[in-house]
Amino acid sequence: MDKLYEDAETGCCPRFDPDPWEGKEIDWKDKLFLKDHVTSIFSIPLNFGQVIVKNMELIKNAGALTPKPLMLSDEGSFFGSDVYIAVSKEVPGAKMEKISGTFLTKVFEGPYQNMDKWIKEMQEHVKMKGKEMKKMYFFYTTCPNCAKHYGKNYTVILAEV
Repeated sequence: MDKLYEDAETGCCPRFDPDPWEGKEIDWKDKLFLKDHVTSIFSIPLNFGQVIVKNMELIKNAGALTPKPLMLSDEGSFFGSDVYIAVSKEVPGAKMEKISGTFLTKVFEGPYQNMDKWIKEMQEHVKMKGKEMKKMYFFYTTCPNCAKHYGKNYTVILAEV
């Protein structure tokens, strides 16, 4: 794949700054995303890379890259997840979706094997804020190669409240 984010030292995923995401409450009104589906077996993605490469090419060719990448995953099933990639405009040939709502965010760092612990922490965070969670999205901030390069593997959980 060509370099997507020229300002990224890897040419792929920019270095992630957790500060704008840690402990925030954000409101979205019709935030535009390209939507696709990843097949999984017991929550282990089988075609994540292919789905992302295909869609990033569509986004790049449409001139719809956002200044800062945002890719959400809705882990709704052990056998697949919906992936939402933020875009700056409609992408021809892709399924588009707008997301609206209020979200509490929390940043986690470490291997994905900690996900169950992170989910519990997020549920507690939402309760401590006196809110009720409707849905959870996961923002995997970098691909595995870039996480290794940067030495940090950040995941942001967004809880719709």
